[in-house]
Amino acid sequence: MYMDTKHIRIDEYDYPLPDERIAKFPLDRRDHSKLLVYNRGVVSHDIFANLPAYLPQGALMVMNNTKVIQARMHFRKETGALIEVFLLEPADPSDYEQMFQTTGRCAWYCMVGNLKKWREGALKREVCIGGTTYTVSATRGPQHGTSHRIDFEWSALRSATLDHARPEDACRERTPSFAELIDQMGELPIPPYLNRETQESDKTTYQTVYSKIKGSVAAPTAGLHFTPDVLRALDEHGIDREELTLHVGAGTFKPVKSEEIADHEMHTEYISVRRQTLEKLLRHHCQAIAVGTTSVRTLESLYYMGLKVLANPDVTEDGLHVAQWEPYDDQRQEASCQAAIEALLGWMDRNRLAVLHSSTQIIIAPGYHYKIVKMLVTNFHQPKSTLLLLVSAFVGGDWHKIYDYALANDFRFLSYGDSSLLIPGEQKLTQTENS
Repeated sequence: MYMDTKHIRIDEYDYPLPDERIAKFPLDRRDHSKLLVYNRGVVSHDIFANLPAYLPQGALMVMNNTKVIQARMHFRKETGALIEVFLLEPADPSDYEQMFQTTGRCAWYCMVGNLKKWREGALKREVCIGGTTYTVSATRGPQHGTSHRIDFEWSALRSATLDHARPEDACRERTPSFAELIDQMGELPIPPYLNRETQESDKTTYQTVYSKIKGSVAAPTAGLHFTPDVLRALDEHGIDREELTLHVGAGTFKPVKSEEIADHEMHTEYISVRRQTLEKLLRHHCQAIAVGTTSVRTLESLYYMGLKVLANPDVTEDGLHVAQWEPYDDQRQEASCQAAIEALLGWMDRNRLAVLHSSTQIIIAPGYHYKIVKMLVTNFHQPKSTLLLLVSAFVGGDWHKIYDYALANDFRFLSYGDSSLLIPGEQKLTQTENS
């Protein structure tokens, strides 16, 4: 099975997607987007506001609460050349939470646009925050894969006024955090296939209503359809809701350029899962409704992290990382999902952790057997993408029926497009004892 999956040809996951079917902007009312319902091979449609009616009462729904940062920064050289610095992943400090609280200096791994024009020297830019002007410098460091380490420094601009200020005023001067800095000088990175500039409205519409934890450079777009009204309706329907965090990287837009997926390298993404979420999974018999492919990858990765703990109770946090092809390894240890999650909880107890922090590079493609996710809420994905492979694996290869229906019924595609609820034929949620 391992080799069969690796030899999947990406051309088999292509379909015609005219540009006019790609939604360039969201609907005015998020929850009035169309909802395709694939229920054990039968396809129909509704509007997203009616989603709760299709879900079993008492089920567990898991959503990704990551927040998109204003990751695109522009600097202009003295020569006039415009250099784009696109934040990808924290380098120093490497922890996301610490990074956004950092003041004065930090480093990120970044993609650099117009790199050939930036051979040496620091880029500088001035930015006004809270009435004070700061000088921001960016210095290029060594290459890191396909990105570069960029060191940032920022401090208040010295002037004659500041030079003659009283010492006690200087003591009160507060250096802004990196979060404040990018909020002021960064730009929200909307998907490249929208072929338009970021607009002020995107700062709201390209975030889920439950986004909380800063770190993504792309939105978990399945969640964009939810509104406070829909969340309320889910609660009234008895749906148990939990949140986790997976910071979406720019690699989510990385096309599969190789003929076979064996030659495609998945990007690493960073996840945070609370102990409470793992406990909820156990109470729900390790079964969940996932909102979006990011939630899928996180939930399914938890199983393989649990296997690592079963194999080595003293595994380090870094050692929990799930490699791309790990789920397909015929030599891997097998265990029940409950045993894997219990092992992970035990590992957290021994390490006195309330939140699990790790990373995953998992690729989910036909041949993969889902361990936790039983229903999936997701948008319509690009042709020849790893996300389409994930969907195909979930619906037993029946993705053509779903996408043909969506194309024939005027569904809107990609990030700002319409939604779907996928319920595979063999999947059935078991109700909790108290539901």
